[in-house]
Amino acid sequence: MATNPYEVEHNIKASEQRKNRRRPDMSSFSAHLHHMSSDPAHSRIGATPADSVALFQLVQDQMSTLAADAPTEANREFLLRLGNMLEEDIRNGADRIQGVDQTYLDSLDRVSRKKLQSDPEGACMICAEKFVDDPHPLVVELPCHSTHIFDLECVGPWLLSKGTCPACRHDLTKKKTVEIPKDEEEDEDVDGLYG
Repeated sequence: MATNPYEVEHNIKASEQRKNRRRPDMSSFSAHLHHMSSDPAHSRIGATPADSVALFQLVQDQMSTLAADAPTEANREFLLRLGNMLEEDIRNGADRIQGVDQTYLDSLDRVSRKKLQSDPEGACMICAEKFVDDPHPLVVELPCHSTHIFDLECVGPWLLSKGTCPACRHDLTKKKTVEIPKDEEEDEDVDGLYG
Protein backbone atom coordinates (compact mmCIF):
# COMPACT_ATOMS: atom_id res chain seq x y z
CA MET A 1 0.00 0.00 0.00
CA ALA A 2 1.35 3.42 -0.95
CA THR A 3 2.10 5.84 1.84
CA ASN A 4 1.52 9.55 1.84
CA PRO A 5 4.21 12.12 2.66
CA TYR A 6 2.94 12.56 6.23
CA GLU A 7 3.22 8.82 6.92
CA VAL A 8 6.74 8.67 5.51
CA GLU A 9 7.86 11.76 7.44
CA HIS A 10 6.46 10.44 10.73
CA ASN A 11 7.56 6.82 10.18
CA ILE A 12 4.05 5.39 10.36
CA LYS A 13 4.14 1.67 9.68
CA ALA A 14 1.91 -0.07 7.15
CA SER A 15 0.12 -1.94 9.96
CA GLU A 16 -1.00 1.41 11.39
CA GLN A 17 -2.61 2.47 8.13
CA ARG A 18 -6.31 2.12 7.50
CA LYS A 19 -7.41 -0.22 4.77
CA ASN A 20 -9.69 0.70 1.86
CA ARG A 21 -8.58 4.30 1.65
CA ARG A 22 -9.85 6.08 -1.43
CA ARG A 23 -7.08 8.65 -1.63
CA PRO A 24 -5.60 8.91 -5.11
CA ASP A 25 -2.13 7.53 -5.72
CA MET A 26 -0.45 10.44 -7.43
CA SER A 27 3.11 9.13 -7.46
CA SER A 28 3.19 9.08 -11.28
CA PHE A 29 1.88 12.66 -11.31
CA SER A 30 4.58 13.80 -8.89
CA ALA A 31 7.33 12.06 -10.82
CA HIS A 32 6.16 13.56 -14.12
CA LEU A 33 5.78 17.03 -12.61
CA HIS A 34 9.32 17.02 -11.21
CA HIS A 35 10.67 15.63 -14.47
CA MET A 36 9.19 18.60 -16.37
CA SER A 37 11.50 21.20 -14.81
CA SER A 38 14.72 21.45 -12.88
CA ASP A 39 13.12 23.98 -10.50
CA PRO A 40 10.81 22.02 -8.17
CA ALA A 41 9.14 25.19 -6.90
CA HIS A 42 8.00 26.15 -10.41
CA SER A 43 7.67 22.76 -12.05
CA ARG A 44 5.68 23.81 -15.14
CA ILE A 45 7.95 26.61 -16.35
CA GLY A 46 9.19 25.70 -19.80
CA ALA A 47 7.01 22.60 -20.04
CA THR A 48 6.18 21.36 -23.51
CA PRO A 49 2.53 21.08 -24.58
CA ALA A 50 2.89 17.28 -24.54
CA ASP A 51 4.18 17.36 -20.95
CA SER A 52 1.24 19.51 -19.85
CA VAL A 53 -1.27 17.23 -21.57
CA ALA A 54 0.29 14.17 -19.92
CA LEU A 55 0.11 15.91 -16.53
CA PHE A 56 -3.59 16.71 -16.98
CA GLN A 57 -4.27 13.15 -18.16
CA LEU A 58 -2.70 11.73 -14.99
CA VAL A 59 -5.01 13.86 -12.83
CA GLN A 60 -7.96 12.98 -15.06
CA ASP A 61 -7.20 9.25 -14.74
CA GLN A 62 -7.24 9.49 -10.95
CA MET A 63 -10.56 11.39 -10.96
CA SER A 64 -12.05 8.68 -13.21
CA THR A 65 -10.70 5.91 -10.98
CA LEU A 66 -12.20 7.51 -7.88
CA ALA A 67 -15.52 8.16 -9.67
CA ALA A 68 -15.83 4.48 -10.59
CA ASP A 69 -16.39 3.47 -6.96
CA ALA A 70 -17.65 6.73 -5.49
CA PRO A 71 -19.54 6.22 -2.21
CA THR A 72 -22.25 8.75 -3.13
CA GLU A 73 -23.83 10.01 -6.32
CA ALA A 74 -22.82 13.58 -5.43
CA ASN A 75 -19.16 12.53 -5.13
CA ARG A 76 -19.33 10.66 -8.43
CA GLU A 77 -20.88 13.65 -10.22
CA PHE A 78 -18.28 16.01 -8.72
CA LEU A 79 -15.40 13.79 -9.88
CA LEU A 80 -16.87 13.33 -13.36
CA ARG A 81 -17.31 17.11 -13.64
CA LEU A 82 -13.64 17.59 -12.72
CA GLY A 83 -12.63 14.97 -15.28
CA ASN A 84 -14.69 16.70 -17.97
CA MET A 85 -13.06 20.04 -17.14
CA LEU A 86 -9.64 18.44 -17.53
CA GLU A 87 -10.67 16.93 -20.88
CA GLU A 88 -11.78 20.35 -22.10
CA ASP A 89 -8.49 21.87 -20.94
CA ILE A 90 -6.55 19.19 -22.79
CA ARG A 91 -8.44 20.00 -26.01
CA ASN A 92 -7.96 23.76 -25.56
CA GLY A 93 -4.26 23.75 -24.68
CA ALA A 94 -3.27 22.51 -21.23
CA ASP A 95 0.12 24.19 -21.58
CA ARG A 96 -1.55 27.63 -21.40
CA ILE A 97 -3.09 26.92 -17.99
CA GLN A 98 -1.07 28.09 -15.03
CA GLY A 99 -1.01 26.03 -11.88
CA VAL A 100 0.18 27.13 -8.47
CA ASP A 101 3.71 26.33 -7.32
CA GLN A 102 4.81 24.11 -4.44
CA THR A 103 5.44 27.15 -2.26
CA TYR A 104 1.76 28.04 -2.57
CA LEU A 105 0.72 24.55 -1.47
CA ASP A 106 3.10 24.73 1.48
CA SER A 107 1.57 28.07 2.57
CA LEU A 108 -2.06 26.93 2.57
CA ASP A 109 -3.80 27.19 5.93
CA ARG A 110 -3.96 23.83 7.69
CA VAL A 111 -7.25 22.89 9.30
CA SER A 112 -6.88 21.96 12.96
CA ARG A 113 -8.04 18.62 14.29
CA LYS A 114 -10.36 20.52 16.66
CA LYS A 115 -12.13 22.17 13.73
CA LEU A 116 -12.37 18.84 11.91
CA GLN A 117 -13.92 17.20 14.97
CA SER A 118 -16.55 19.96 15.18
CA ASP A 119 -18.00 18.54 11.93
CA PRO A 120 -17.70 14.74 12.22
CA GLU A 121 -19.46 14.24 8.86
CA GLY A 122 -17.05 16.55 7.02
CA ALA A 123 -15.25 14.80 4.17
CA CYS A 124 -12.88 15.63 1.36
CA MET A 125 -14.90 16.41 -1.78
CA ILE A 126 -12.39 14.49 -3.91
CA CYS A 127 -11.74 11.22 -2.05
CA ALA A 128 -14.92 11.38 0.08
CA GLU A 129 -13.00 10.17 3.16
CA LYS A 130 -14.27 11.64 6.43
CA PHE A 131 -11.59 13.85 7.92
CA VAL A 132 -12.14 12.51 11.46
CA ASP A 133 -11.57 8.94 10.26
CA ASP A 134 -7.99 9.76 9.31
CA PRO A 135 -5.62 9.26 12.25
CA HIS A 136 -3.13 11.72 10.70
CA PRO A 137 -5.13 14.28 8.71
CA LEU A 138 -3.33 16.81 6.56
CA VAL A 139 -6.27 19.00 5.58
CA VAL A 140 -6.03 22.45 3.99
CA GLU A 141 -8.50 25.29 3.59
CA LEU A 142 -8.44 27.10 0.27
CA PRO A 143 -8.51 30.90 0.48
CA CYS A 144 -11.62 31.24 -1.72
CA HIS A 145 -14.06 29.96 0.92
CA SER A 146 -13.82 28.62 4.47
CA THR A 147 -15.82 25.51 3.58
CA HIS A 148 -13.53 24.51 0.73
CA ILE A 149 -11.35 22.12 2.68
CA PHE A 150 -9.58 19.14 1.17
CA ASP A 151 -7.01 16.52 1.98
CA LEU A 152 -3.78 18.08 0.74
CA GLU A 153 -2.74 14.97 -1.15
CA CYS A 154 -6.08 15.02 -3.03
CA VAL A 155 -6.21 18.70 -3.96
CA GLY A 156 -2.46 19.23 -4.45
CA PRO A 157 -2.21 17.71 -7.95
CA TRP A 158 -5.28 19.65 -9.09
CA LEU A 159 -3.85 22.95 -7.84
CA LEU A 160 -0.39 22.28 -9.25
CA SER A 161 -1.85 21.62 -12.68
CA LYS A 162 -4.90 23.93 -12.88
CA GLY A 163 -4.49 26.57 -10.16
CA THR A 164 -8.22 26.86 -9.47
CA CYS A 165 -10.43 25.71 -6.62
CA PRO A 166 -12.05 22.42 -7.65
CA ALA A 167 -15.29 23.44 -5.93
CA CYS A 168 -15.89 27.02 -7.13
CA ARG A 169 -13.25 27.43 -9.91
CA HIS A 170 -11.84 30.55 -8.21
CA ASP A 171 -8.45 31.37 -9.77
CA LEU A 172 -5.90 30.86 -7.00
CA THR A 173 -2.93 31.96 -9.15
CA LYS A 174 -3.92 35.64 -8.92
CA LYS A 175 -2.40 37.70 -6.14
CA LYS A 176 -4.76 39.57 -3.88
CA THR A 177 -4.75 43.31 -4.55
CA VAL A 178 -5.51 45.88 -1.93
CA GLU A 179 -7.68 48.72 -3.18
CA ILE A 180 -7.14 52.11 -1.58
CA PRO A 181 -10.40 53.94 -0.88
CA LYS A 182 -10.76 57.37 -2.53
CA ASP A 183 -10.67 59.18 0.85
CA GLU A 184 -7.21 57.80 1.64
CA GLU A 185 -5.84 58.66 -1.82
CA GLU A 186 -6.62 62.34 -1.26
CA ASP A 187 -4.67 62.34 2.02
CA GLU A 188 -1.46 61.17 0.32
CA ASP A 189 1.56 63.45 0.24
CA VAL A 190 1.00 64.95 -3.19
CA ASP A 191 3.67 67.64 -2.93
CA GLY A 192 6.33 65.37 -1.49
CA LEU A 193 6.61 67.39 1.70
CA TYR A 194 7.01 64.36 3.91
CA GLY A 195 9.95 61.98 3.63
